[in-house]
Amino acid sequence: MPHLTVEYSANLDGRADIGALCRGLLKGVLSTGLFEIGAVRVRAVRCEDYAIADQLPENAFVDLNFRIGTGRSPEEKKRAGEAIFAAASEALAPLFETPHFALSLEIREIDPDLSWKRNAIHPRLRGR
Repeated sequence: MPHLTVEYSANLDGRADIGALCRGLLKGVLSTGLFEIGAVRVRAVRCEDYAIADQLPENAFVDLNFRIGTGRSPEEKKRAGEAIFAAASEALAPLFETPHFALSLEIREIDPDLSWKRNAIHPRLRGR
């Protein structure tokens, strides 16, 4: 952990650089200093089917779901959320020039007793 999932409406194709968004979000997560580099994942999921608000075809969304392990204070979680939301807002700034875009972020803590992981990346990065 942490894993940041970006769900976005398919009509953003050609209007937003989702790859650049993912890279900017990764940078935002790491800038907090709260998470080990080998644990961070940012992935994007394109949503083909959706219905937004008044269903105008130009309505679009990006929803960010940030799943983290336990052990961070409320202040640290808030700082992480602010860094991620700022990175997303910057990358998606042109979309806010229209009245047809929505951005959201939620942080969820994962119960360690109900989470299994196996990571071969950590040993490589920790050995630097």
